[in-house]
Amino acid sequence: MHCPLDCEYLQEARRREPLPEVDPEAFPNKDIRLTEKFLREHEQILMYLSVKLTQAALETPDVLDSDVREALGGLVQTYRTLQSGLYYQSRPANPMAAAVFDRSQASIDEYRKMSAEESGLQSVRDAEILGVFAFLQRLQIQHENGRPLGRAFIDFMRQQFPLPEAPAPSSLIL
Repeated sequence: MHCPLDCEYLQEARRREPLPEVDPEAFPNKDIRLTEKFLREHEQILMYLSVKLTQAALETPDVLDSDVREALGGLVQTYRTLQSGLYYQSRPANPMAAAVFDRSQASIDEYRKMSAEESGLQSVRDAEILGVFAFLQRLQIQHENGRPLGRAFIDFMRQQFPLPEAPAPSSLIL
């Protein structure tokens, strides 16, 4: 059983724990260029997929940072393969990572549908999604604490990309 992410003792420990030193040269997929301009131009899809990734992680029981890392690796590989013209999903074998992967894939379909309804065009390309997932993959590496049962990245995402609040149930009786 994990300590709840909003546990005051866990939050205090996270504030005191320094982030691990990460060498940018050690990042996977270094060939995917991520610039400030790319992030600004694709802020809407970045925010949407970040919230959906956070939601998938929080709603998958017992998911760990390592599961999210594996899901992001599969998503990057899937969209990298799409760049070559092949359709092949690199779905993780790990059931937790696969659940996050599947929900993230579904959120892309939702985003494309919403985007098409708003503009009448399919406005998000696979290359843009690949860039967003590569960015999230790098963010995950920077914010995980490296512990086998760690959830520091999930907590970071929860704080940076809060989930939209569900509307309160109506008390109107018909």
